[in-house]
Amino acid sequence: MAEIAQHLLAALCGGVVGFVLGLVGGGGSILAVPLMLYVVGVRNPHVAIGTSALAVALNAVAGLVSHWRAGTVKWRCAALFAGSGVIGAAAGSTLGKSVAGDTLLFLFALVMIAVGIIMLRRKAATGNPAVRLGQDNAGKLVAYGSGAGLFSGFFGIGGGFLIVPGLIFATGMPMLQAVGTSLVAVTAFGLTTAGSYAMAGLVDWSLAAVFVAGGVAGSLLGARAGRTLSRRRGLLTKVFAGLILVVAAYTLARSLGLIG
Repeated sequence: MAEIAQHLLAALCGGVVGFVLGLVGGGGSILAVPLMLYVVGVRNPHVAIGTSALAVALNAVAGLVSHWRAGTVKWRCAALFAGSGVIGAAAGSTLGKSVAGDTLLFLFALVMIAVGIIMLRRKAATGNPAVRLGQDNAGKLVAYGSGAGLFSGFFGIGGGFLIVPGLIFATGMPMLQAVGTSLVAVTAFGLTTAGSYAMAGLVDWSLAAVFVAGGVAGSLLGARAGRTLSRRRGLLTKVFAGLILVVAAYTLARSLGLIG
């Protein structure tokens, strides 16, 4: 009975993450780890990270298909960015497994605070929709991709909040194309991280499956709500950023042993 309840909670939490992603865009997947720990009840932070990485990667595939059909994926730029970052993700995940759980959660909470602040300060960008891979941006894509992969692998997160601006800074592509293109890297980084954790026995496959199922359903509902509330997207993003900061404060307090 306890296992059934845990799987239902995992599906519900996956739905929440998917809904938020569909509603406000990038940043939602960073909630996957704290939800796994504090709602689903996964006790080992490393298992929570490994399982979340797999779930986020598979959910990113669904989003990638949608953007591919809409023509908002710059595949050559994505391939170079993701290819460079996979090496960083492998190194980051190896390093993350060697860090004590409480320390990892403390650092993760600091990252969440940074994400919340970035989302509060984020502004729309126009960009050049005709951008292509070339000598002028290849080096930047490799540099930003490597850094984003290392970061994503260490914390086991999708890293879209870091990948999207990296793509924009490297190429000057518009936000919509950066979001679509970023999902290639999110998928690659997530699978690399999950693979590293899986080899160490730190992935709960059944929880990941129901989390993904909930995430797919939630993303469909979130996208529909997002279209309805499109004029309030900026306000919704700010509200969600505030939620991230609240969860960050809770995670920080738990990692420091201030609350049980």
